[in-house]
Amino acid sequence: MIETIGTTLRAPAETLYAQELDALAREDTHPRPARWKLSPWAVATYVAGGTLSDGTAISTKYFGDRRLIEIAIATLATDRALLLLGLPGTAKSWLSEHLAAAVAGDSRLVVQGTAGTSEETLRYGWNYAKLLAEGPSPSAVVPSPVLRAMREGRIVRIEELTRIPADVQDALISILSEKSLPIPELGADVDAVEGFNVIATANDRDRGVNELSSALKRRFNVVVLPLPESLEDEVAIVQSRVASLSATLALPAQPPAIEEIRRLLTIFRELRAGVTADGRTKLKTPSGTLSTGEAISVVNQGLALAGHFGDGTLRAADVAAGVIGAVVKDPVQDRIAWLEYLETVVKERDGWKDLYRACREATG
Repeated sequence: MIETIGTTLRAPAETLYAQELDALAREDTHPRPARWKLSPWAVATYVAGGTLSDGTAISTKYFGDRRLIEIAIATLATDRALLLLGLPGTAKSWLSEHLAAAVAGDSRLVVQGTAGTSEETLRYGWNYAKLLAEGPSPSAVVPSPVLRAMREGRIVRIEELTRIPADVQDALISILSEKSLPIPELGADVDAVEGFNVIATANDRDRGVNELSSALKRRFNVVVLPLPESLEDEVAIVQSRVASLSATLALPAQPPAIEEIRRLLTIFRELRAGVTADGRTKLKTPSGTLSTGEAISVVNQGLALAGHFGDGTLRAADVAAGVIGAVVKDPVQDRIAWLEYLETVVKERDGWKDLYRACREATG
């Protein structure tokens, strides 16, 4: 066991929400698939939130259509793998972590997909010192998170699947179809134990995307996570996540006013849509995604500024730099779109003069 010195910066979901998971397990009388910690009903309640018969409040982890959550959970209860697909910032990773925590009690079996992800990362590697000393042997095998999940009957998460090179992605095909991973060097196969499954996440807006082969796509049930439908839904998401992260980071600032969050999200939603909320003014759309996740980051950065360099109250000047950083990814085209929006919309909007001045000053 590796000793950790100091406080963990970010605990896994099963640790942060252990009390809720324990309360659900006590009340859960519904049928459970093999090796699941909770029934599908209890997993859905954990993710979507609710109140138990003993009065325990289960916080909402995913704000959205409950039916999407139920479809995702039902997929995991079958032998089909689950692919959460959506734009960046639509809570794909957040949802996959909580699903794994509730189903398997452990969300830490993760493969982070990158352009440099190798086939060994998905299958297995070797302890070369043992390999040279003993030759191929079970003790010389270094199991990947996928192999560990197969052996232990747990959920493995594969983040950003479409960033993994296509030839490496296809290493999953036999695992998902045969539920078995051959190790030719040992003349053996590892067969998946009941409870094993895969949750993958992917988006098609990122640079460096590698399309999934049709053979691999057929092995997944796809659940598309949309952006929040209404402004108020998005405000609730940002408010909840900011409160959680601010407590973890111990930011010395007051909780942000809802109105400040609403103004920020109004900017993001209008620029995403390419039109103002009233439908009267068409806008240039920046190259960035302007996601809910980015809005959460902007508010947290603003709280850090307010807490450490201000009076602890989030103000327009604390938000301005983060907004510009999120909007202006391309220094030429995005800057043009941002300045046009600033002068034609923000400047003319009642009650937004402070935000206009702060953004204009920060834009330069």
